[in-house]
Amino acid sequence: MLLGLPKSLSFIYPSDPMRDPTLLPDLIRLSAERFPDLPAITHGKETVHYSELHDAVADFAGGLMNLGLQRGERVAIYLEKRFETVIASFGAPAAGGVFVPLNPLLKPEQVGYIMRDCNVRVLVTSPERLALLADTLKQCHDLRHVVVLDSAEPLPANGPVSYSSWSELLATPQKRGHRVIDTDVVGILYTSGSTGKPKGVVLSHRNMVAGAKSVASYLENHSGDTLLAALPLSFDAGFSQLTTAFHVGARGVLLNYLLPRDVIKAIEREKVTGLTAVPPLYIQLTQLPWPESITRHLRYFANTGGRMPRETLAALRKHLPESKPFLMYGLTEAFRSTYLPPAEVDRRPDSIGKAIPNAEILVLREDGSPCAPHEPGELVHRGALVGMGYWNDPEKTAERYKPLPLNAPGREAGLVLPEIAVFSGDTVCMDEDGFLYFIGRRDEMMKTSGYRVSPTEVEEILYATRMVGECVAFGVDHETLGQAIQVIVSAPAGREIDTAALLAECRVRMPAYMVPAGIEVRDGPLPRNPNGKIDRKTLSTAWVEKHAA
Repeated sequence: MLLGLPKSLSFIYPSDPMRDPTLLPDLIRLSAERFPDLPAITHGKETVHYSELHDAVADFAGGLMNLGLQRGERVAIYLEKRFETVIASFGAPAAGGVFVPLNPLLKPEQVGYIMRDCNVRVLVTSPERLALLADTLKQCHDLRHVVVLDSAEPLPANGPVSYSSWSELLATPQKRGHRVIDTDVVGILYTSGSTGKPKGVVLSHRNMVAGAKSVASYLENHSGDTLLAALPLSFDAGFSQLTTAFHVGARGVLLNYLLPRDVIKAIEREKVTGLTAVPPLYIQLTQLPWPESITRHLRYFANTGGRMPRETLAALRKHLPESKPFLMYGLTEAFRSTYLPPAEVDRRPDSIGKAIPNAEILVLREDGSPCAPHEPGELVHRGALVGMGYWNDPEKTAERYKPLPLNAPGREAGLVLPEIAVFSGDTVCMDEDGFLYFIGRRDEMMKTSGYRVSPTEVEEILYATRMVGECVAFGVDHETLGQAIQVIVSAPAGREIDTAALLAECRVRMPAYMVPAGIEVRDGPLPRNPNGKIDRKTLSTAWVEKHAA
């Protein structure tokens, strides 16, 4: 068996009389106590049950302790989705360490930057990926141990860095992990930054456990659910599929897909009940046939990582008439922020909903005062899900994590200590009923002819024409307009784009200042960033460089 024989874990995980998760590994421990024989994870044709997963996590934690891992030291995981990825992600915190999930799409240079930035002490990877990192690891001066998945290939000779095989590590004697509390750091999730360097968002045990509880409550997850983990585990929404599933004793299905049709096949094969994805993936999925049987077991589909175009939502609901749509908004800095209940989708299809349980969302002016209904302002998130800042970046942290103004809702005059909230950088507005509407990223807003235009607003209209498969809008410098709106589009499956006809349709649907100055057609799909979102920054930068020549 891949994970070895079950063992008692009482001395690794002390009994919790409250029977409620406090630390990240508690999510697995408590489900293992309640549902030891239920399936926890499926990967390919293999399934691991909760008792087995629990034991493997403890074995990995004990292995790290025997390597000498100190409290709070970072453990990087550079693997595709597989059992070992999950075990290491929960086993590092069980030892009292901090897990750092590295997107498997990252190149060696990016991996090296992250490992140096957060002083990674232990790296978990595969033989194939280790070969790619040969030169990179020489520059990671804090690295002391590399754990390599089992293979027939011999491990490198130990020098400044020691090498252990996965099975060797798990076979070492169990040892109690360091004592930690729920406000301690549990993970650092790196997200793309405006300078090109990724930013490490620091999250606590409390952040992740509160997020799991909150999401599971409004999605009504239970032990009979099967959740598809299609998004990267280095992405907060991707990792949330695991935490949510483990909190309720559900099954998570790990999927490393190459083509969108692989997602549909997995949903059908594994009888998935819950799917969470980002808009670009949903756009691709709507262009494929869906077996009728899926709608009988797919209880819901949830969107995150950007606003879903109306046409895409309509197409999904046509494919899945019995499945409930959940439109969500989140940011890695606060894990998850809002959701729109299915009952409100028809009434408010453009809304990102209201705050999730145990969170409060404010819309504030520049001076910190609350905005009036329909007045644009910055989305500010307060509560238990607010992260701990950016690793090793006081400047960026000060920009996003700020004290709430004294006049903000929820702040009492007698409170002396400041409360830190996440100032998202996103412009939204709130209606009279408290429902929120996304307008755009402040750093992506286009200023043309004196008007501020959101790229998502332009993209929404382009999708509504049904003449494009995918699209991205961005502003480029213009002598008279300030910025001109440039659009890059791909054609719908099996069709071509008539740019003149598309421009004519834009003129019908948009005010004159919003009509794109140029439309460039490219073969799809458009480039993604590591989290699966269309990479607006890369596309706009490449376009500017190309046309500057």
